[in-house]
Amino acid sequence: MEFLYLIATIGLVLGLKYMGDPAKAVLGNLVAAISVALALIGVAVNSYGPETGVLNIVLVIAVLTAAIIIGRLMAMRVPMTGMPQLVSLLNGFGGLAAVVISLLEGIAHPIGDDMRTAGGLLILSAVFGGVAFTGSLVAHSKLEGKKLPRARLRHKIAARLVLATMVVLFVAYLVWPSALMPFGTLLVVMAVLSLVYGALFTLPIGGADMPVLLCFLVALHGVVAILAGLFFQDPVMLIGGVLVGAIGSLLTVAMSKAMNRTLRSVLAGVIKRDNSAGGREQDIRPISAAETASLLAFSRQVAIIPGYGMAVSQAQGVCQEMQVMLERMGATVHYIIHPVAGRMPGHMNVLLAEANVDYDQILAMEDVNDVMDRYDAVLVIGANDVVNPAAETDASSSIFGMPIIRAYAAKQVIVLKRGMATGYSGEMNLLFDRANCRLLFGDARSSLRAIIDELKRI
Repeated sequence: MEFLYLIATIGLVLGLKYMGDPAKAVLGNLVAAISVALALIGVAVNSYGPETGVLNIVLVIAVLTAAIIIGRLMAMRVPMTGMPQLVSLLNGFGGLAAVVISLLEGIAHPIGDDMRTAGGLLILSAVFGGVAFTGSLVAHSKLEGKKLPRARLRHKIAARLVLATMVVLFVAYLVWPSALMPFGTLLVVMAVLSLVYGALFTLPIGGADMPVLLCFLVALHGVVAILAGLFFQDPVMLIGGVLVGAIGSLLTVAMSKAMNRTLRSVLAGVIKRDNSAGGREQDIRPISAAETASLLAFSRQVAIIPGYGMAVSQAQGVCQEMQVMLERMGATVHYIIHPVAGRMPGHMNVLLAEANVDYDQILAMEDVNDVMDRYDAVLVIGANDVVNPAAETDASSSIFGMPIIRAYAAKQVIVLKRGMATGYSGEMNLLFDRANCRLLFGDARSSLRAIIDELKRI
């Protein structure tokens, strides 16, 4: 079995490596899935014996089959706009599983006072799992746009009190386990407190910080798997937890860096708000589809900046069709991606891959920011915060200091928007006031289709 576990581990590492390359991402996903299947087969075979019986193996196979069917249906039915919510939900289920397993193990097999290490691992697994579960549910609700209680100072105070209580109880258990309460009772209390804390600590985190929060929760899920692997002495859970935890941690750091925020400020919900400009009218200059088509037709260098609005309108296919048409007319077209565009890391890359956009045409923000003035036209489709100059000029803005794509430096900017709603940060976009910026109102997919129709007439 050790050899099978080794093969599965190598496969997981290779799968993750391939996923880092857009050209090999599909292969990486397949390799990782096969590796997980091998690991599960190894666990099932290794656990078979006189005590487990055939019934347990049958139940495991039945549950895995049902999970595969449900997972397949969810993957096929959930649109690209709902993928961040799905990731958050699945991450939450992983945390819930950790809580349930910890409670069942701790109650069914009482932990003695001389087993503090095992008891500590169970408690930590329940705590981290509970935080991951309710934290993921709150993140899911925020991504879905559901109305939640407005975060106030009392929520932060309550969160800190709950956290302090959990720390005191855990330390007291390690120092003097028999003086507190029965282990099973303590485990239930810690699990309940962790569920409460997960919701309270996630509530103040702003919508613009969701990519960082999702990465952090994934890392937390990895820690839960590590703790479970240590408790059950299961190498598969341990290896999987290390990989998930490491990737989640690296992504968390990368996303925080991309927003020029510290992880502490993100998780603390420290978001400055400036409502003084909320009622200010902006000098908006609309543009028609015909004018946009004419501008693009005479542009030699064109950049497209996609955002969540492109995913909402499912405009990636039509956008790629327009790109091909512009290239036939002699233009060079690039897609510029901001690290936190969308609602999760890599959201826009997956969206463009879905439309068969060539990987060579997708550029990172840092590769073009210093030469944005070379573009004759920049088309911003559904992106808002990631092109907002307030991040560079307005110290009172909640996104001040966040690196942005300097679309404003191009010769002409056309922003496709449904209306004048703000981005996820709630900040007014100062790009719209710029003399070189025009707004094309309407659904992005319909607007792009109208632009294509006009290009055909030129």
